[in-house]
Amino acid sequence: MEIAYGQESFKCPDDYGFYPHSVSCDKYWKCDNGVSELKTCGNGLAFDASDDKFLTENCDYLHNTDCGDRTQLEPAISTPHCPRLYGIFADEKKCDTFWNCWNGEASRYQCSPGLAYDREARVCMWADKVPECKNEEVANGFACPAAGEIAGAGGSFSRHAHPEDCRKYYICMEGVAREYGCPIGTVFKIGDSEGSGVCEDPEDVPGCEDYYGDLDLKTIRKSELLQGLQGNGQSRANANSQPPAAAPKAASKPRPAAPARPAPQSRPATAQPGQGFDDAE
Repeated sequence: MEIAYGQESFKCPDDYGFYPHSVSCDKYWKCDNGVSELKTCGNGLAFDASDDKFLTENCDYLHNTDCGDRTQLEPAISTPHCPRLYGIFADEKKCDTFWNCWNGEASRYQCSPGLAYDREARVCMWADKVPECKNEEVANGFACPAAGEIAGAGGSFSRHAHPEDCRKYYICMEGVAREYGCPIGTVFKIGDSEGSGVCEDPEDVPGCEDYYGDLDLKTIRKSELLQGLQGNGQSRANANSQPPAAAPKAASKPRPAAPARPAPQSRPATAQPGQGFDDAE
């Protein structure tokens, strides 16, 4: 049995199944007891026709779906930050920010320090590798010292304190600055030699003793959550590593945003290395 929809009709090959539309990527035919019904995926989703047995009903993000010759799509329905009701979209102003849209509801995600959202790969990558990032956004405008300017600097990179945030620091490799962050519970301590430094307890870093305010750092350090975060932070210490953060998948609604970090406190003006650099907003 076949039913016509706006001069369209489909004859079910079997009693039950889900079949792609001939020209529309976001439409498909559902067959139930030999009766065909035209279905439409959510705005921004497309029908996944990869099941050669036609037993799977699955609408996925457009960028995850091979539409082939099925090039037609329903007109876009947009909401704030969502060009379509479903999808993952880059922020138009901040290159380290992207939005996961589910039924028109936008959830904001931000890449880790030093990373930016790549619109093609759809992951967080080093900001200097993302074409859409403006120069002033890469490492918040921090400029690495010129080659040979740091006396006695060894190795292929150097470390530099963030001008405002005690926990953050920059690594310079071949003149390119990348922003890093110390594990929670620690702050960056400038080393004895220029271009060096390590993450230490706040009490051992003049000017950063009160960075975490009233938080009980001893209790935090004992928690399994902190141990996991420290492991992630230490794995980033390798200056040659590139830890892209995968964007959320379409199969489930995005998780709530992580709890906010403690409010950063500025270093004293008298102890500021790198004065004169433009501060990020």
